[in-house]
Amino acid sequence: MSTAEHPRHHLNDNLTHPVRFSLAAALATTDEIDFATVRDHLQVSDSVLSRQASGLEEAGIVRIKKGYVGKRPRTWLSLSPEGRTQWEAHLAALRAIAGA
Repeated sequence: MSTAEHPRHHLNDNLTHPVRFSLAAALATTDEIDFATVRDHLQVSDSVLSRQASGLEEAGIVRIKKGYVGKRPRTWLSLSPEGRTQWEAHLAALRAIAGA
């Protein structure tokens, strides 16, 4: 039996929730995505996405930027540099657990 630490100890608790995981996965594929596009892609309500994105923002994983397009308010989401690092580490732990 190996004495190495099991890879599950390297999972990021902030990314284990299904919506948070899905949000990070979506944001990892691009620089920035508008709120409505992410909401529709993840098939969640505004309040669910807002709550989960805010939690990831507090953890330093997601950046939330608010602004306007013309006179319409818009919100954009992106992974922070630290968030990208944490995402990659979380994926590496999942791959190690799966034996990939």
